[in-house]
Amino acid sequence: MIPITTQTNKLVAICLSSTEEKNGYPLRRALRIAEELSSEATIVFITDAPNPELPSSYRVMEASNHRTLLQVVSFLKPDLLIRDTGNTVKEEIEAICKLVPSILHFDDFGEGGHAADFVIQTLYGENVMDVTDQFKTGIRTFMTDPRCAELRTKRDQQTFGDPPRLLIAFGEKDPGNLTFRAFRHVMNLQIPLNVTVLLGKSYEHDAGTLQMMALSRRNTIVKKAPHDFLDLVSEADIVLCGGGYMPYDVASIGVPCIVLAQSTFESDLQFPNDRDGFSHLGLGRKVKQSNLLNAIMEPLLHDSLRKRDIDRQLALPLGEEADTVFETVNYLLDHPKRDVPGKPLRDVVN
Repeated sequence: MIPITTQTNKLVAICLSSTEEKNGYPLRRALRIAEELSSEATIVFITDAPNPELPSSYRVMEASNHRTLLQVVSFLKPDLLIRDTGNTVKEEIEAICKLVPSILHFDDFGEGGHAADFVIQTLYGENVMDVTDQFKTGIRTFMTDPRCAELRTKRDQQTFGDPPRLLIAFGEKDPGNLTFRAFRHVMNLQIPLNVTVLLGKSYEHDAGTLQMMALSRRNTIVKKAPHDFLDLVSEADIVLCGGGYMPYDVASIGVPCIVLAQSTFESDLQFPNDRDGFSHLGLGRKVKQSNLLNAIMEPLLHDSLRKRDIDRQLALPLGEEADTVFETVNYLLDHPKRDVPGKPLRDVVN
């Protein structure tokens, strides 16, 4: 009798928490990774709440707290756990290490990141030291949208708006209601503008007030989700948005941009700053009306400033090392860091 040999398909678990404060980028990144691994691994998503944006072709399990996460991971026994849930605690990751051969974290600034096998800090910016060899920091690992080149070409062919087009967007939830704060200040601008205000699908404040404000100003509309942020950025002459990953998307197109941070975490990030072609005004809840209006008018009234900002953005090394994300995932999958119960390993890397 000839023995039948089968190659066990590897299993990768991708754990996501709410992505609402990062402009949906963690989900986009996770789906890119899942697509890259589709021919060699089974992908299972673990979420802390139902996520209707995940394709139905993927298996999804829910883990709303530490205990249920450990239960799900113990049940799945993945070969690799990819986690994009923000900051984690050391004790939790040490417990997960006993269940999973390799662990990769994204944008983890907590103590748990030091217990993971590798951490990619795309949000951290360019001017920080790697804490250890297990950390990779910088904007080079950002995965730009595949449509960027096409949208930049489309943008190059369009003329400057008459009146200029201002896009206001502060993410899916906008916890600080910076949409209202910024729009209220913009209402006092004395120059003509074509203003588009975007509301995320989870916007938790009074949209009716914004719509009433828009009715009192010419060439002004409020758009509720769904909408294509990147496409609308490519049509704008200037963007006013939050921190986190929104400026990354803007820079991938090359549009003058003013950033108002939702939190001290966002305001402390190394990217973006003036050298990157952005006007970062710090915490949105503290911004002065005069500073915001001046920041809007400068690139609109001065062609040289507008061109300078665009050139600086397009010169950024954004996404130049995006392939290293896939390489890291494949390496951790092929060369597990430790032996765990239920996973007999032939190649453990210290």
